[in-house]
Amino acid sequence: MVSSRFLRLIMLLCLVSSSFSSTTASPSNSSVSDQTLRPQEELQKLKLIRKELQKINKPAVKTIQAISLFLQSPDGDTMDCVLSHQQPAFDNPLLQGQRPMDPPEIPKGYTEDDESYEDSQLWSLSGESCPEGTIPIRRTSEQDMLRASSVQRFGRKIRRVRRDSTSNGHEHAVGYVTGRQYYGAKASINVWSPRVTSQYEFSLSQIWVIAGSFTHDLNTIEAGWQISPELYGDTYPRFFTYWTSDAYRSTGCYNLLCSGFVQTNRRIAIGAAISPRSSYRGGQFDISLLIWKDPKHGHWWLQFGSGTLVGYWPAFLFTHLRQHGSMVQFGGEIVNTRPGGSHTSTQMGSGHFSGEGFGKAAYFRNLQVVDWDNTLIPVSNIKILADHPNCYDIRGGTNRVWGNYFYYGGPGKNPRCP
Repeated sequence: MVSSRFLRLIMLLCLVSSSFSSTTASPSNSSVSDQTLRPQEELQKLKLIRKELQKINKPAVKTIQAISLFLQSPDGDTMDCVLSHQQPAFDNPLLQGQRPMDPPEIPKGYTEDDESYEDSQLWSLSGESCPEGTIPIRRTSEQDMLRASSVQRFGRKIRRVRRDSTSNGHEHAVGYVTGRQYYGAKASINVWSPRVTSQYEFSLSQIWVIAGSFTHDLNTIEAGWQISPELYGDTYPRFFTYWTSDAYRSTGCYNLLCSGFVQTNRRIAIGAAISPRSSYRGGQFDISLLIWKDPKHGHWWLQFGSGTLVGYWPAFLFTHLRQHGSMVQFGGEIVNTRPGGSHTSTQMGSGHFSGEGFGKAAYFRNLQVVDWDNTLIPVSNIKILADHPNCYDIRGGTNRVWGNYFYYGGPGKNPRCP
């Protein structure tokens, strides 16, 4: 017997299809057949969605309802506490039957002296936590997948051809280093809530560890914060991870939405909203992220804040990154869908240009890389790139307190960025 919830989903899909048809068909070429609902196709899509959800959402030992950001009521994310060896990563045949790895050796030169106020995650404000032996995973819903432009591409970035191009509307303001072998990177990233004006656009600030070419064999490891209405259904800044080993073609995904990243921490939820955020001329908050390659086993580990290990990307996921990175990037990225034929008003960073400085423009500080000897060292010969400087820009500097740093971002559409 078909459940009432299932019927409601069918009705929702039909309404979406009907609305889409009525707004896109022109009077001159529309016909009855154009607007005929196809319930069999909708049912097939729902079956596909449910099949994907079964792969993503694992059985929960405990469920925690997160607090909504504004209403302070339990209507935010649903966090499932999943046994650590049953998380999506262990669907990979190379990991089946195994347990998460023990913590690696921390890079030499690491200190907590430069760590600022520790941001918290909203789901943990309820006072509840996941029990030992489990990890928190943000539950993916039917609505999440219905928002996606493609069920098959859910949880993946749109493929791009080159980092320094405007392929697929991706725009950047980044600092980067290249020309050496890189075994990790570290930075403190200022957290804001930039405005994202379209469901299919996003704004993020992150670290990239990169190897390979920008065409077909690009390997990347990525972590930072992002606002993505399509992925999360809201406009909160969220802690995220990403990876690919073939230039975003068929491998990799955000967070734990595929078999990839192995989470080891029961208190940090990847994909969870971050609070507090920075405000213009107000309080400034940042998150410190460290990515490094374990010299013993070769896996790439991620640390959030002061000594909090989140988990790791297994070395076998990659080709070039099995050895080391050839480039490290820090900075912001947005997607510009050119609504109405003009540049998007989606903001990067704080939504203000770099020249406004502290308390107004977003920043990265204490930029470091990990060398062959598992030692953290300040970046040297950093280059900066803004591919649309009239829309989003970047300017760097160095001092004794922040080390190597830069301000970056912008409002998007403005008189100089039509």
